[in-house]
Amino acid sequence: MFISFIVLLLVSTAPLQCNSSSFMYASCAPAKYDPNTPYQTNLRALLSSIISSSSQVSYNSFSTGTDASGPPGAAAYGLYQCRNDLSPADCATCIQSAVTQISLICIQTFAATLQLEGCFLRYSHEDFRGQLDTSFTYKKCSPSKSYEADFLQRRDDVIADLHEATGFRVSHAGTVQGYAQCLGDLSPGDCRQCVEQAVGQLKDACGSSVATDVFLAKCYARYWASDFYLRSLTDDSSDEAGRTVAIIVGVLAGVAVIVVFISFLKKAC
Repeated sequence: MFISFIVLLLVSTAPLQCNSSSFMYASCAPAKYDPNTPYQTNLRALLSSIISSSSQVSYNSFSTGTDASGPPGAAAYGLYQCRNDLSPADCATCIQSAVTQISLICIQTFAATLQLEGCFLRYSHEDFRGQLDTSFTYKKCSPSKSYEADFLQRRDDVIADLHEATGFRVSHAGTVQGYAQCLGDLSPGDCRQCVEQAVGQLKDACGSSVATDVFLAKCYARYWASDFYLRSLTDDSSDEAGRTVAIIVGVLAGVAVIVVFISFLKKAC
């Protein structure tokens, strides 16, 4: 798989609901393209098409620069998908945010993936569309746990029902709810296979957490107890790692401002 590393930004554990544009995870390929190249031109056109389409449909895939007359290696492939319960306007807002964020996180990389709370975006210089990929990508676990027999039974009932998903499926048992979704480029058979693996990891991924998300490359599954839906969850990374990422980003931004300021002073002199 092209992914070389995963960028994880820790989110707050305060009981506030996330909006659909809340960051979850991103992955960036190590190889970078040069600016002002045919691939950059095709990628920009691809992302523009994705933004335009997101206000019309919740899923779509595109390719640019695939004609035989183009230079080799310049084609760009990509797709997006919004959660099925988002309105067209919310889907468009989420994808616009995803395009902005992926450009900042994965700077000039040949391939990248970004998952927000309500939508998913991926592009590459290689055509990955229509290919089943069940590799583990990311998980989130709530800090709260429950060992009550009633909760565990209802959770298991939801998980059992989600095994039948072939696209987007919502399930509930009492106070426990859940859903599972595949990317739209998968066939029904591949979707079921992917979801079965994602759902199969829900029980073990976070033990008895009252809310759990499991993301595979082409699908994901989630369950939560009553008021945990769409709340910020704590992932399995440490708080120190999250603070380190924030510090690094802040330092780099500060250095950039200083460099620009010094350059301005030199020109003024």
